[in-house]
Amino acid sequence: MNILITGGAGYIGSVLTPMLLAKGHNVTVIDSFMYRQSSLLDCCSYKNFSVVNGDARDEELISEHIKNKDLIIPLAALVGFPLCEKNKTDAYNTNYEAVEMFLRLRDKDTQKVIFPCTNSGYGVGEKDIYCTEESPINPISLYGKTKMKAETAVLESGNSMTFRFATLFGASPRMRTDLLVNDFTYRAVFDKTVVVFEGDFKRNYLHVRDAAGAFIFAIENFEKMQGRQYNCGLSDCNISKLELCAKIKEHIPSFVYIESPIGTDPDKRDYIVSNERIESMGWRPHYSVDDGINELIKAFSIIKNNQYSNI
Repeated sequence: MNILITGGAGYIGSVLTPMLLAKGHNVTVIDSFMYRQSSLLDCCSYKNFSVVNGDARDEELISEHIKNKDLIIPLAALVGFPLCEKNKTDAYNTNYEAVEMFLRLRDKDTQKVIFPCTNSGYGVGEKDIYCTEESPINPISLYGKTKMKAETAVLESGNSMTFRFATLFGASPRMRTDLLVNDFTYRAVFDKTVVVFEGDFKRNYLHVRDAAGAFIFAIENFEKMQGRQYNCGLSDCNISKLELCAKIKEHIPSFVYIESPIGTDPDKRDYIVSNERIESMGWRPHYSVDDGINELIKAFSIIKNNQYSNI
């Protein structure tokens, strides 16, 4: 396939792009390289790889490179609660308006779209009730609101499907240390301690390589999956922050975590998620949270730098 990926040098894209190239797809990446990352250097040896240093909001640029593409994967986004709150205008026009532009410019009859959304759109779920794709949407952050708005536009446009990804973790060539598992493991390695706010709040989790693998699975099963949204996470890992800390402590016994009796987390997400729909399609993850923690401990012997945080 001829595939266009915006944000293809980001946290997911830096894992997904080489996977697609290895499978023989022709991949064009548009990325602004705003984090000065060099995560796609190993892809440059592929003859089926093209890269453009540019902005996914640039209509002239997108119009040029969307031609003759079979599939569009709009990964470009300002990701996460803190970054979006600090850059509200950029968050809206990157996370939503740029996606709407893609939909307007593409040929919807011949060009497929697979869109990465987020299960943070569930906001605060009901206690012990699993959020399914039919559950009410109640995003509480600008990030969640812009992504859910874009998801609606993608599905309404047709010839498309979306993933509602769980909170990602794991090492990527474009590393991030601000994601919850990555952050807590980083603190366990270097600080040996963390103070947890609202430790009983739960989330679902997914390894970044399983997220990339979900795109591969969707490409190969697009006809039966199109037109719907899919929760995508580890079904055995709807856990609280304190439970996550306990898992990390199993790997780093010197790690000390304390729940603060005062103060709150500005990111109020608290929900558990069912991934039954995508599992019924035949998709399965390959990496556990324990796998990710082991991997991150090794990664943090290589890097110690706040440039890897989106915050």
